[in-house]
Amino acid sequence: MPQTARPAPLDRTDAATGADLAARLVEMTVADVRQALDGGAVTAEALTRAFLARIARYNPRYNALIVMNPRAIEDARAIDARREAGEALGPLAGVPVVIKDTMDMAGLPSTGGWHYLSSAAGGIDLIPATDAPVTARMREAGCVILGKTNVPVLSHTGSHANDSWAGPTLNPAAPDRIPGGSSAGTATAVAASLAVLGLAEETGGSIQNPASAQGLVGIKPSFGLVPNAGVMPLAGSTRDVVGPIARCVRDAALTLDALAGYSAADPKTVAGIGKRPAGGYAAGLAPDALAGKRLGLYGPGWRDLPLSAEATALYERAQGELKAAGATLVADPFAGTGFSALAEPTPGLVYFDARGFESAPFDLQLYLERMGPDVALRSFAAFAEATRGEDAFAPGGVLHPITNLRQLSPCLADPASPPDLSDFLAAREAYLALFDRVMDAHGLDALVFPQMRAELPPLHGPGTLLETTVCEINIAGLPGVTLPAGAYASGAPFNLIFVGRMWSEGVLLALAYAYEQATGHRRAPALDA
Repeated sequence: MPQTARPAPLDRTDAATGADLAARLVEMTVADVRQALDGGAVTAEALTRAFLARIARYNPRYNALIVMNPRAIEDARAIDARREAGEALGPLAGVPVVIKDTMDMAGLPSTGGWHYLSSAAGGIDLIPATDAPVTARMREAGCVILGKTNVPVLSHTGSHANDSWAGPTLNPAAPDRIPGGSSAGTATAVAASLAVLGLAEETGGSIQNPASAQGLVGIKPSFGLVPNAGVMPLAGSTRDVVGPIARCVRDAALTLDALAGYSAADPKTVAGIGKRPAGGYAAGLAPDALAGKRLGLYGPGWRDLPLSAEATALYERAQGELKAAGATLVADPFAGTGFSALAEPTPGLVYFDARGFESAPFDLQLYLERMGPDVALRSFAAFAEATRGEDAFAPGGVLHPITNLRQLSPCLADPASPPDLSDFLAAREAYLALFDRVMDAHGLDALVFPQMRAELPPLHGPGTLLETTVCEINIAGLPGVTLPAGAYASGAPFNLIFVGRMWSEGVLLALAYAYEQATGHRRAPALDA
């Protein structure tokens, strides 16, 4: 079960305003935090204690956080001391956040959702000696990390976290429906206002899916923009990206400002040098950004799978909103291009193209080596031995479906040697070339699709989240921004996703912000304690 810390009571004059502060946590934004802290209405310590109290109340039901940061109060006090000393602090200083379980945080376990990798579930703790670069960047920004969030075993599904050692995570927006995965816990923590922001990671939909399932904003960045070293990988060399989940576009943009950029710990990030907008991602947000923009619409040219009747109706309503904001819409710009034929869905999975997962053993070997000389498992071989009772790659294992990739077997046999990625690289080049050709031919600024083809299936059962963009943009490395666009009759969220060229996060965030400001579709869920 989740290891939820019991927070101490508010201290000093903060106790008198505790009830008022607790009420203000719901849907709290970075701007709200800044106003409260800069105005002296509350301290970072009091804010942290209030969020910990909210976690203690609601986390036992929703199961978002599984490992708490025992230094959270101390970290908040340090921010207060810096503020009292007159130090100029950034926009995220003092903001309570959560990070995905798979992101290394020095001294705390990274469990991958698997009982073998959690002493709390009878397994072995993997304790990193250093922070992942993204964790370090959140600390450097002054964020107060409250804890780490639930994931399915080895982040293997984009739908839920039902098989985690800590138990299933619920969707606050629709508790009887799947929460989206694999960053299920991060999305739930943000949706339930257990934190202001959260970090998520995606290999095959794990940012966009839970953000969409819970009516949140998620940024799936261009591959190489944000370092992914120190994050338990599925395809770290080819597909894995780290990005924020938030309740509003501005907060997500501010978080990307803190995360993006070169890191010596992750040489892939050299590709992103010079690709960030001047002034940062948040600086380019404008309520009129949709005016005059040309946006491509979903259709069989992109993927020959239809929307449900209700998703079609919701998408048509959203198109009207986009037009009203000044956008020009282009129907199915990929029609007749052969784009949809580029996919090679993996047998045994619901329309999922696993190319790029060939690097999984090699990437896990590098990840374990980075954790430090004292980590309990220092190699892929040791990892395989420790988890042999449920071999992830054997029949019935969570990663068995990817064993059809012809270049995986040599990597499993010799995980210390760089894998042959020629099949994946050919697919990425084909996707990028055709994507750019279509964007040029139609003069498109971005695409805008419904992120899901149909509403969410039940929490328990065979149903999965039926998305529209995962395989294509994960293989190509393209960015996407998903945000609330209404709800199904059942109450399950309906989200749009803006997709663009490599390094176009600034454009996509501006479009998303303009839509958000014009529509205001985000709704806070009613929670049950």
